[in-house]
Amino acid sequence: MNLLDVNKTYLITGGAGFIGFHLSKSLLEKGARVIGFDNLNDYYEVSLKEDRLAILEQYDNYRFIKGDLADSAAVLSAFQEYQPQIVVNLGAQAGVRYSIDNPEAYMQSNMMGFFHILQACRYFPVEHLVYASSSSVYGGNDKVPFSTEDKVDEPVSLYAATKKSNELMAHAYSKLYQIPVTGLRFFTVYGPFGRPDMAYYKFTKKIMAGEPIQIYNNGDMYRDFTYIDDIVKGVENVLCNPPEVNLKGARYKIYNIGNNKPEKLMDFIDTLEKCLGRTANKEYLPMQPGDVYQTYADVSDLMRDYDFKPDTSIEEGLSKFVEWYRQYYKV
Repeated sequence: MNLLDVNKTYLITGGAGFIGFHLSKSLLEKGARVIGFDNLNDYYEVSLKEDRLAILEQYDNYRFIKGDLADSAAVLSAFQEYQPQIVVNLGAQAGVRYSIDNPEAYMQSNMMGFFHILQACRYFPVEHLVYASSSSVYGGNDKVPFSTEDKVDEPVSLYAATKKSNELMAHAYSKLYQIPVTGLRFFTVYGPFGRPDMAYYKFTKKIMAGEPIQIYNNGDMYRDFTYIDDIVKGVENVLCNPPEVNLKGARYKIYNIGNNKPEKLMDFIDTLEKCLGRTANKEYLPMQPGDVYQTYADVSDLMRDYDFKPDTSIEEGLSKFVEWYRQYYKV
């Protein structure tokens, strides 16, 4: 396994996003050169993205490009100007439920946007393309834990379908143009400077305001909650280790990055209440379209190849999130 090379130039799309921010900050602190690319859309409050950027822009080895992945010229221009050796594609329209209300955003960002990244890697060859997939590709699979060997042909949301499509597109480009590509299926990432559309963030905001929280499927759901620092460590392990040629003739690999320990949603809420020192008013609702009953990551490949698995407990992770939340919102 190769160690992280801080002498490389890393292009990170979705650079002002939750995972993009934390990964960029970690790489910058280690001395790497990081180019951030983001369109700063208003899917959630832009001020949070701007505050993340303000932190990153304090580093001399950071550059930011405001651009849209759906704009082919902007993507190609970034590659041409900065000649990144390693690309991390985290830019995407996120959210399962939003994909029901605004499907076009997912086609533009997740499909056309990823296509433009693949094209840029074709015309400006890179040492490694790492991209974010999602645990949502497993759909309603009953077999647990979810393994990268499982069939993922039955998505239950358009968001999941776009992520599965990204995997297929990446494999084709890897095979056709010898692009080393690694896909990472993230499992319910949470932590400081997180996404306000995620349940734990919305729960916190409503509990602090004394408003009821909405709990779907009457609380009978399980999630493999994965703390942001574990995600960053998992990504960094992969960056300078492009896959070898597989039996299909492609330099292509997929990993799960999850805590390998699904938590009952009600236990997660109970832990959050303890961290906040408050009890939530709870409103129980049926399962929402596009949601899945459980997520549970098989991380045996990650352990075999990198001797690493996420292991931050929800007690520790939520405690750090609540500490950040109180400080950031001054509550």
